[in-house]
Amino acid sequence: MRDPRELGGHWRTAQRIAVHEPDERLAPWVERLWTASWDYAEPYRQKIVPLPQVHVSVIGDGEPRVVGPRSRHMVRVLEGRGSVVGAAFRPGVFRAPAGGPVTALVDREFDAAAVLGEGPRWEGDLGAWLGARLPTGAPARAAQEAGDLVARVAADPAIARVDRLAADAGLGMRTVQRLFAEHVGLGPKWVIRRYRLEEVVGRLEAGGRVDWADLAATLGYADQAHLSRDFADLFGEPPTWYARRYPAHG
Repeated sequence: MRDPRELGGHWRTAQRIAVHEPDERLAPWVERLWTASWDYAEPYRQKIVPLPQVHVSVIGDGEPRVVGPRSRHMVRVLEGRGSVVGAAFRPGVFRAPAGGPVTALVDREFDAAAVLGEGPRWEGDLGAWLGARLPTGAPARAAQEAGDLVARVAADPAIARVDRLAADAGLGMRTVQRLFAEHVGLGPKWVIRRYRLEEVVGRLEAGGRVDWADLAATLGYADQAHLSRDFADLFGEPPTWYARRYPAHG
């Protein structure tokens, strides 16, 4: 049976999420700092949608953890009162802090000190903790190039194929594949699929009727069934179910 707390935006009554800008020291590496808290009398299965980013997060009184890019949605069970703080790294930049290809981090979690090296003990300030461990200066040129490719995909709905992305960027297909493997972790095809499906979420959030067959064709899918299957893999449920999370569809 569907948890009614998922529907119509009701989850917002039990969760609080805030996003903060990183300081000048972190900004070349970290896209945003965030905090979340919750209060649930009964356990709640929180679906977390994947993005091509590495996170460093701290749950409750725990220690910092590196959470690699996820290839599909994941579920965390929230119960009682709790909180988490996190840093979302810019796509493409984590290879240098990790000391190796980001593909090694996909769908995995690690003790952050083991990945980022020793430094001051964790004392509750994630920005300061990261600032003591991240490289100085800006990320390498290749890392920035990989991040620019991800940004290009996110910004241009017309990019539905890897060859289109490579052509638009003036790069060879092998170069694009290597940049994503080394610096993003997830492949360019996955990233394109993820951001095109984000457009589905936008339409659901806006409310109103969705012509699923037309939308599937616009996003480059053979039919609605293929679109629905891809959406469920990444978001945890078919788009018609996901729509009920928003007040207009609840």
